[in-house]
Amino acid sequence: MAGRKILVSGASGFIGIPLCAALRLRGDEVIELTRGESAEGRVHWDPAAGELDPQALAGVDAMVHLAGEPIAGLWTNAKKRRIIESRRAGTTLLAEAAAQLRPSVFVSSSAIGFYGDRGDDVITEADGNGEGFLAEVVRVWEDSAEPARDAGIRTVALRIGLVLGRGGGMLGPLKPLFKFGGGGRIGSGRQWWSWVALEDVVRAFLQAIDNERLSGPYNVAAPEPVTNAEFTKVFAKSVRRPAFVPAPAFAMRLAMRDMADEMLLASQRVDSARLRETGFEFEYTDLARALEDSL
Repeated sequence: MAGRKILVSGASGFIGIPLCAALRLRGDEVIELTRGESAEGRVHWDPAAGELDPQALAGVDAMVHLAGEPIAGLWTNAKKRRIIESRRAGTTLLAEAAAQLRPSVFVSSSAIGFYGDRGDDVITEADGNGEGFLAEVVRVWEDSAEPARDAGIRTVALRIGLVLGRGGGMLGPLKPLFKFGGGGRIGSGRQWWSWVALEDVVRAFLQAIDNERLSGPYNVAAPEPVTNAEFTKVFAKSVRRPAFVPAPAFAMRLAMRDMADEMLLASQRVDSARLRETGFEFEYTDLARALEDSL
């Protein structure tokens, strides 16, 4: 299936960099969307202004959409608007271009935040949209791909868990905290964290591009989710530091407001069986090994 022309938005991001490298390594031609000027291998776009010339994308066989305002940061009202609107505008613009160009597949990044806080319940794609800001963000994100779906293009949404990898994801803010002995469970520690290694995320995108059986939403999280208490215990061991300073829920809420409830204290015990049924096998199923390789 290699040797195709594949468009990637968010190519310079945490997932985009290794994904583009993997695509090129197997012989695909990658076209990156950029807010700068168009050049060889790059096409200008500005989602907020609705700027994208579909003719510059002629011949694209697949579209992969990763771009969006970073979730991390203090959730002011202005930040929340940017998070939602960047996903609405960017996804709609690309999906409309896809409807004109008719690539074989439109693959969009998504997130398990779609489900909201579900306690100890095991979550599958059959579960509906949850409550909260992140659940609304992901609903808007996925709904904005409607122009591609309406045009009959195979459309895939990868609902990604907490990503473990070098240079970003969950480990960025956690590593320095633990290095200085300030790590510990967050809140009760009983909330489920559904993690996934960055390498497996990249492989899931390749699977979504190549496997014509994939359509609709797919959870992308390792088969063995853990509680926050277990995660912090294993993480502390990985960085050879104690995990004896818990972070009370009230303190996290004071520091991070509603972001704490939705990103750190929410419980999401996600099952990725639907993706595994397509033949996908997770390389990283053990948290300790995933952390060791990521760190």
